[in-house]
Amino acid sequence: MREKSSSDPARTLEKGRAMSRRAHEIIPGGAHTYAKGDDQFPINAPGFMARGKGCHAWDADGNEYIEYGMGLRAVTLGHAFDPVVAAVAEEITRGSNFTRPSVIELEYAEMLCEIIPGAEMVKFAKDGSDTLDAAVRLARAHTGRDKIAICGDQPFFSTSDWFIGTTEMNAGIPKWIREQTVKYKYNDVASVRAMFDQHPGQIACAVLEAARIEEPRDGFLSELQKLCRANGTVLIFDEMITGFRWHLSGAQHVYGVVPDLSTWGKAMANGFALSALAGRREIMELGGSNHSRERVFLLSTTHGAETHAIAAGIATARCYRELGVVEALHERGARLRRGVERAVAENGLQGHFGVVSRDCNLLFFTFDADKKPSQPLRTVFQQELIRRGIIAPSFVVSYSHTEADIDRTIEAIFESLAIYKRALTEGHEKYLEGRPVKPVFRRFA
Repeated sequence: MREKSSSDPARTLEKGRAMSRRAHEIIPGGAHTYAKGDDQFPINAPGFMARGKGCHAWDADGNEYIEYGMGLRAVTLGHAFDPVVAAVAEEITRGSNFTRPSVIELEYAEMLCEIIPGAEMVKFAKDGSDTLDAAVRLARAHTGRDKIAICGDQPFFSTSDWFIGTTEMNAGIPKWIREQTVKYKYNDVASVRAMFDQHPGQIACAVLEAARIEEPRDGFLSELQKLCRANGTVLIFDEMITGFRWHLSGAQHVYGVVPDLSTWGKAMANGFALSALAGRREIMELGGSNHSRERVFLLSTTHGAETHAIAAGIATARCYRELGVVEALHERGARLRRGVERAVAENGLQGHFGVVSRDCNLLFFTFDADKKPSQPLRTVFQQELIRRGIIAPSFVVSYSHTEADIDRTIEAIFESLAIYKRALTEGHEKYLEGRPVKPVFRRFA
């Protein structure tokens, strides 16, 4: 049976929609990750995905799409990437979990200590939140302090109370916990100084992504590191996105600033559940047994070192080295950026639509007539892309996106921006099907 393109007039979504209705009955929010929920996508988006290969994915109804974002930026090489699949298949035949550590754990730990500039010791887990929580716990134990400083311009660090308590979605988190986290601004050294002045001798750690939308300016990362050292504060880099995308060795390699601790995940195993905490021995060994200080309970997880996930991690790192993955991500992202910029110019949408961040990590913005962020216009744009066979909560590319995939996407972007322009000038109500997408962090449904 011929599988349908999403632009096919015969395209249907009935099976996926039925599954979505059932999911809302048994899964809070209808999905196990908020960013994958129905409220994050237009109503013409597929309800459930069935399979993927490379940068293409098929939904439960058999419709085919070119996908961007790729598993929340975790699938950097491509869906079902052959060398990774082969490594996993071979390793899993030997067993996935034992009573004692497996040989492959040590092999990968040694590999990461070679790859990551700031890694004197590493420990594995399954998701990024767990590793960042562990980094915070280590910093508190190392310093004897309670307060956590986070970069307030960045959207997400952890599912734990110390971070979620700072968002609009803070129901169930005690006030005294929320008060333990303070904020500073990215690329604003004065805000960092003011924070330390306001909380002298109280801040255990400063947490941030080394870069996201903006590049660090005027030596910001170096100045932040100096202020942390001067105040006895642990510097923690969240490398969930920058790691394996900015560079195999992460943002700390690109910018030449090595943090005390760093956390890794997402792309490090091409979508398999694997994350890591890395850092200075003096701090990391507090979670071990070869020191005289009070011990820290650090990342003791049943499934943190499953052998098949580690095999995926090793295979992914080898692919990066052998295939020039990071260079390809930048080249393909640059091709897409140029196409977006041409489409914006030809549709006269400068200042109302565009892309930001590095070529390997393109995010798009949707601004209304007053040049303020607009969720309805974002929804119109995504709706039109989906109609043309593109799923794009962002424009983050993978190694599997070919020039032909990107050129097809650019064509769809041009057509979608033509509709976007009409919605901008005539009102989105005339073009939006159903409700607009919503931010994840909101107080009420």
